[in-house]
Amino acid sequence: MSTKWLKTVSASLALTVAAGTVSAETLRVVTDPSFVPFEMMDQETGEMIGFDMEIIREVADRAGFEIDLNTMDFNGIIPALQTGNVDIAIAGITITEEREEIVDFSDPYYDSGLRILVRESNGDVSEFDDLEGKKIGTKIGSTSYDYLVKNLEADDGVTPYPGSSDMYMALMSRSIDAVFYDAPNVGYFARTKGEGKVKTVGPLYEGQQYGIALKSGSEWVDDVNEALAAMKEDGTYKTIYEKWFGPMPEDM
Repeated sequence: MSTKWLKTVSASLALTVAAGTVSAETLRVVTDPSFVPFEMMDQETGEMIGFDMEIIREVADRAGFEIDLNTMDFNGIIPALQTGNVDIAIAGITITEEREEIVDFSDPYYDSGLRILVRESNGDVSEFDDLEGKKIGTKIGSTSYDYLVKNLEADDGVTPYPGSSDMYMALMSRSIDAVFYDAPNVGYFARTKGEGKVKTVGPLYEGQQYGIALKSGSEWVDDVNEALAAMKEDGTYKTIYEKWFGPMPEDM
């Protein structure tokens, strides 16, 4: 085998690899940096970390696209997808009929629900009906806010906050009586910064499923779904899940 032939083959392979790298499309991905442990900023590295961040990076790798990751407040995410300013969003976004009318969703990748969080000393609130007449914090643009407004007879005590840290701070400072928000987020806060100071009460309300949101008509929906399915099949999803939430339920 001649040296000249080997050089030609090597050059061809290099060009093929380079072409593949160049052709990998970069998609604009957005998340909300305050929804721990799904997405949060690592203060030491300045990098976004969390369950969602590991999921989207793995999905991108398998689906064949690069990501240009940015952050914004949750209430701006769906409008940004509508206008085409971003391509994909992942931020613990609940799949709803209303949202499905204006954006595309992947298959569900996380089962969730809504939960009540109160101060450890609070013995007055144990279920949703006990929130009547109370001051309640939730997040702007969230399904928890919609649920409160729809199901409370008097919702003038509901305060929507721009970030989850704001409503938790309000609860700890006694500005509000309770927080009503996504179960994994309030549970994580209760186990970490709020340990011994706050507690979750009551059952899960309004069973929900999170999906990766894409701008309407996106050509990447099938690729994203195939990547998610493969991750669940080969155990990658379970590994990521248990890193952030502990043992994964058998029915997930």
